Amino acid sequence: MTTLRPAAASTESAVVPPAQVHETLARHLLADGFEFVLDLERSQGSTLVDARDGSSYLDLFTFFASSALGMNHPALTSDDARTEFATVAANKPSNSDIYTVPMARFVETFARVLGDPRLPHLFFIDGGGLAVENALKVAFDWKSRWNEAHGIDPALGTRVLHLEKAFHGRTGYTMSLTNTEAVKVARFPKFDWPRIPSPSINGHADVAAAEAEALSAARAAFEAHPHDIACFIAEPIQGEGGDNHFRPEFLRAMQELCHEFDALFIMDEVQTGVGLTGTAWAYQQLGVEPDVVAFGKKTQVCGIMAGGRVDEVPDNVFAVSSRINSTWGGNLTDMVRSRRVLEVIESEHLIDRAALLGSHLLHELTELAGRHPGVAEVRGRGLMCALTLPSGEVRDEVLTRLRRDEHVLMLGCGPTSLRVRPALTVTVEELDRGVAALDRVLSALGV
Repeated sequence: MTTLRPAAASTESAVVPPAQVHETLARHLLADGFEFVLDLERSQGSTLVDARDGSSYLDLFTFFASSALGMNHPALTSDDARTEFATVAANKPSNSDIYTVPMARFVETFARVLGDPRLPHLFFIDGGGLAVENALKVAFDWKSRWNEAHGIDPALGTRVLHLEKAFHGRTGYTMSLTNTEAVKVARFPKFDWPRIPSPSINGHADVAAAEAEALSAARAAFEAHPHDIACFIAEPIQGEGGDNHFRPEFLRAMQELCHEFDALFIMDEVQTGVGLTGTAWAYQQLGVEPDVVAFGKKTQVCGIMAGGRVDEVPDNVFAVSSRINSTWGGNLTDMVRSRRVLEVIESEHLIDRAALLGSHLLHELTELAGRHPGVAEVRGRGLMCALTLPSGEVRDEVLTRLRRDEHVLMLGCGPTSLRVRPALTVTVEELDRGVAALDRVLSALGV
């Protein structure tokens, strides 16, 4: 009798040619991203190379503002760096309970380069949405314990005050806050948490009136839910919602309301952080002192910094074991990469450089707007710049032509805006190339 045995499984994955990457992914994934295939070896700085044909793109997208140094910076590709990465990446310890020298070096560097003495507590996790979610958990725990210490029902403290046009993530709690595009939250269960107008300087002819409306709505929400609003959360500049900028006066007034009603003031700096706006954190330019800051993207390791009013409750989540936690506590390999990135940012003064180059970029975009009547509301802090176009259709066509005809990558945001997200290492020449390409596309479209 013949016995059939399964063929021996290969222990090595087959090499996939670049031309077959999309086809291979599409068998199991909704592979509807960019059409090119990133060449991980030949791409350099702000130049992304298509592995299929060697063509190159000017990267003013930086993986949704997550790439601080661009591609293959020497600090990450030297022999020393490769040796360190290989040593660390061979294993993945649970950083929450098992500690290593690379982790300690990362934490020390993070605190030195990005730390705020008022926010001494750090917590690390994978994902910006999970960073925001743990910021909310800090607030829920704090508000419940604060209520209890003051003779108020500790079951209260379950709501989050937030803004229209906000994007805070796609995880459980953050679903109730994100309200940019319906497709990202529709049909998923959400909490009915209070949402107030977003009084950005762009999109409002009378910003002071818009701020007064938002502050009135915020006060009404606090009064409608006595002792039940744990925190207010906002992006200092709303990214996906339209690169919406707020006046410092509004954010300071919101912080004062939080103090009045004993709620934490939280800044979501997942996109604005790590020097993009010309300071380590955008809030440092706005005259506010947050109790919790969520970070991610350019930090490579996501998480939160906390302090301020959090420490008014002695048994907060940073004092009670396992109130917030995860298996990995961030990724050790990411921590090594992050440490090296932060060392470059520090030694090459890239945050100050972002402020300087951002002024140049904003000037060039303003000049461009003067040549194109369809361009409005040029805005920016540091290298975080954007402009508004006549419609979403026009904006999408501009982005398509930039990518297809000019090989320049930019991003859309909000209903009609276009945003520029360069690496901190971008050059003046590269910024000028990007603006010139945008100029040509707008001229071709008659915008």
